[in-house]
Amino acid sequence: MTESAFRGGQDPNAALEATGSDDPSTSPAIAPGWWSWFASKPGLWIGLGLGLAAGLLVGGMRLTSEPAAAVDDASEATESAAQPVTVLTVQSTSVERSLETTGTVVPYDLLPIAPRTSGLQIQQVLVDDGDVVTAGQVLAVLDDTVLRSQLLEAQASLESARANVRQQQATLAQTQATLAEAETNLQRFQSLRDEGVISQQDYDSRATAAVTSQEGVQVAIANVNSAEAQVASQAARIQQLETQVDQTLVLAPADGLVAERMARLGDVSSTGTPLFSLIQNGQLELEVTLPETQLSQVQVGMPVRVTSDADARIDLQGRLRDIAPLVDPQTREATLTIELPSSSLLRSGMFLQAVLILDSRSGVTIPTAAVLPQQFSV
Repeated sequence: MTESAFRGGQDPNAALEATGSDDPSTSPAIAPGWWSWFASKPGLWIGLGLGLAAGLLVGGMRLTSEPAAAVDDASEATESAAQPVTVLTVQSTSVERSLETTGTVVPYDLLPIAPRTSGLQIQQVLVDDGDVVTAGQVLAVLDDTVLRSQLLEAQASLESARANVRQQQATLAQTQATLAEAETNLQRFQSLRDEGVISQQDYDSRATAAVTSQEGVQVAIANVNSAEAQVASQAARIQQLETQVDQTLVLAPADGLVAERMARLGDVSSTGTPLFSLIQNGQLELEVTLPETQLSQVQVGMPVRVTSDADARIDLQGRLRDIAPLVDPQTREATLTIELPSSSLLRSGMFLQAVLILDSRSGVTIPTAAVLPQQFSV
């Protein structure tokens, strides 16, 4: 069979059978035609190669992806089956609506304590910062040496004045006795004169003696009054000095907590310079700020929860005591004052958090532990 017969559409295998050989290379008539036909079609070779490569790639992807997906599904099923589930009953509870802010602890009433007398050195300081004191307790002692010396001198002068009063009173009594005698003699001499026993001259001398005695009594009374006035003056001086001695003791005006001690040994006292500052009754309050846009939500008397990031023990229930009538024009915030309960944990100057409870409503809550987190793939 010729090459033209093969191109005419006959089966090349039939041609091989006709030659009686299975090796095309041994058939010079058929092999060149077969090879030359494929060699003349380079696009066919390229297409066959690309198709084979694509088939291998798709098959490999299926072989690798399907087992991985099966493993992932099995892993997820295992995790879901192994994860513990906690079942809790939902409960009806009070749900609060609140505002949060921060502020600084300040004294409710800070009392400055100054000495009651000036020019004396501080001799003793008996309290320190943070000490609890009671009304009338001695906080410091000033040097009273000079005052006590003056007091002793005044007391001696008082005794001398009292002795002078006694002396003047004795003189008064003597002059009064002389006056009484002179008046008696004058009456007797008047009778004798009327009877003509004595002369008018003798009577006049007795009358003059009576008048002189009367004047002596008046002088003695004046001297007694003067001596008594001197006693009163010395007594007043003593009282003044005793008061000044008492004022050398710096006393607490009320119960409270010593916020600051400025007094130092050897300093000279001045009535215009405080030696201590006292938090009256130890009462503290919290000053916070709130934007003006939220002021309409708060009112005096509402409860406030006070906590501290620095001290977990501080968890107190306060009360909104005051809302400042002015808003800061720069920050647009107003100052709120929160009344704090008495607590040994609180200190002036602390920075605390405040939660203002606006209202409380009944609602259903679900514990966090009862919520099962889910992972969602996008």
